[in-house]
Amino acid sequence: MSTFSIKKSNLITREGYDTLERELRYLWKEERPRVTQQVADAAALGDRSENAEYIYGKKRLREIDRRVRFLTKRLEQLQIVYPSAKQQGKVFFGAWVDLEDENGDVKRYRLVGPDEFDLRLNKLSIDSPLARALLGKAPDDEVKVITPAGERWYLICAISYQQSAGEI
Repeated sequence: MSTFSIKKSNLITREGYDTLERELRYLWKEERPRVTQQVADAAALGDRSENAEYIYGKKRLREIDRRVRFLTKRLEQLQIVYPSAKQQGKVFFGAWVDLEDENGDVKRYRLVGPDEFDLRLNKLSIDSPLARALLGKAPDDEVKVITPAGERWYLICAISYQQSAGEI
């Protein structure tokens, strides 16, 4: 019996790295001390076995500690990728790519690391099938992607390594 696992890449944009660092700092310097104080206050009220604030606070502390451990370890593993002038005109990590689908609809995606992808913000993980198919391609290239729903075709309309106005 073989075990199948997806290897998560260790690439991240500068913005993504900064976001994870801010989360770690917030959890360690603000959230954890606040929750610790709440737990201490709840414990001072007496019987801990039926004290909802105490029980919830302890649970929240475990969640914070788990996330802090994960972020500390993950930040050590990550490699920040900065765009290079040699990348212009081709799709590589960190690129914003305008894609036209088979219906003529155009969407803009940014290829980012697995720790920062968010499809609601059109941030596409570099480990996704679509991102893998886009790597190394240029404007006007057609890209075929195999999805669970079947084969999909996209046309690369534009590639940029600069943030557009209004993008985060």
